[in-house]
Amino acid sequence: MTPTSRSGAGRRSIASLICGSLAAGGLAAAGVTALEPGAASASSHREAPLISGQPQFDNTDVYAFVSPDKPDTTTIVANWIPMEEPAGGPNFFTFAEDAQYDLRIDQDGDAQEDLIFRYTFKTKTKNKDTFLYNTGVVESLDDPDLNITQTYDIELIKLKNRSAVSKTKLADDVWVAPSNVGKASMPDFKKLRDEAVYETASGVTTYAGQADDPFFLDLRVFDLLYGGDLSEVGRDTLKGYNVNSIALQVPSEALIESKDQPILGIWSTTQRKGANGQFRQVSRLGMPLVNEVVNPIKDKDTFNASAPVDDAQFLKNVTEPELPKLIEAIYKIPAPAEPRNDLVDVFLKGVEGLNQPEHVTPSEQLRLNTSIQPTKEPKRLGVLDGDNQGFPNGRRLTDDVIDIALQVVEGELVGAKNDLGDAVDKNDKKFGKSFPYVGLPTAGSRGKTVKGNSTNNVRSAIGTGVAESGMDDTTLIAASAGAGAAGVLLVGAGLLWWRRRMNDRAYY
Repeated sequence: MTPTSRSGAGRRSIASLICGSLAAGGLAAAGVTALEPGAASASSHREAPLISGQPQFDNTDVYAFVSPDKPDTTTIVANWIPMEEPAGGPNFFTFAEDAQYDLRIDQDGDAQEDLIFRYTFKTKTKNKDTFLYNTGVVESLDDPDLNITQTYDIELIKLKNRSAVSKTKLADDVWVAPSNVGKASMPDFKKLRDEAVYETASGVTTYAGQADDPFFLDLRVFDLLYGGDLSEVGRDTLKGYNVNSIALQVPSEALIESKDQPILGIWSTTQRKGANGQFRQVSRLGMPLVNEVVNPIKDKDTFNASAPVDDAQFLKNVTEPELPKLIEAIYKIPAPAEPRNDLVDVFLKGVEGLNQPEHVTPSEQLRLNTSIQPTKEPKRLGVLDGDNQGFPNGRRLTDDVIDIALQVVEGELVGAKNDLGDAVDKNDKKFGKSFPYVGLPTAGSRGKTVKGNSTNNVRSAIGTGVAESGMDDTTLIAASAGAGAAGVLLVGAGLLWWRRRMNDRAYY
């Protein structure tokens, strides 16, 4: 098939909501007892030993929010392949063909997925006799000069008791937006990204392709929490790095159980195909940072292979977290008393009266109340600042989850008021106002164009313009000497490519 392309709750603060729950005794009874027998989930940037060596399968973040420009829909964004260096060619960044990339939905709070949106990818290489990702200027997704292309299918799987009861193909052979090689190769990447946005016949809108990593934070915290020197904070470690994004926008009424139960539990997983032909889950992500800084090393790989229904095994990691103890040792800020039942609500159940299902089974998921309408002026601290449409009620791209999580871990909800943070308050790139909302990826070439260069020059040098120039090989290479070794290599590659094309009598 030819690839397709076409362009509720009141505004009480989270503190008052949780304090009310604690006062009523409901948190300790419903939270800790229900979890007593197993795994908080969520992978993040290089968060576990095994998955850090398999970046194509490593999901980095999940976002879920009521679409600001289409409030009757819900948007889910899930990212894979952490820390993509924009100039990381000639083998740029593709989704794996031997993987299932899943967006999973729990409609009723029982810690079991009721819906799975499954993405699977295919790769095509036009010319295997070149090292180039693109053999000329790429002006559209079906441009013959885009040498390596990907397409994907989407399957909707409905389940009961974790067993499939129906499967529906939602999309077939949809284009993936490529890696942003640079201005010479892709002078209008936004056009390519727009072409990769596809609306299905059922009203579902989808995008897959490269994007700017929307997570903003100072990751150098792993240098022993800055070594006690807070003057080190404030540098967005992920600035300039890209990820591979899957974005899905679905009418909310098609996702929720009912109008009386509008709260969704959302997470992503990756299954990798083994030698026996069977798929095995190797990565999982819901709430941010849980597997990265809540789970100890001994639990991380187990956690990535686990399901929310088994999350009780990691309860102790939430109720007795390591991070506050480290902060106390380094900065002398007293750690809140344990067990941390306040964290059980935020990370495992959802906040009562906000995004906690009525009969919730505690498990680590990103929980979103779809009945709360988007605000025109979102606040980066979300619910902590009275904005109930933000984290931890789902997660918007603009939510400052590092500051929110740090303040909560340090006891904001149990009376230890603080304004801790990493001094990185927003992303380095602006987010879009319409689907897929993520920022455009940083290009592989980021400097100013050399005087006299243009996309026409590039097309001429690599394509049939070599033949029309009338120069022999020696003259051509000598003419490129002023551009240095890179220029010689480029023209030499162009000559070899042209000769092969002439011999094969094959032209685009």
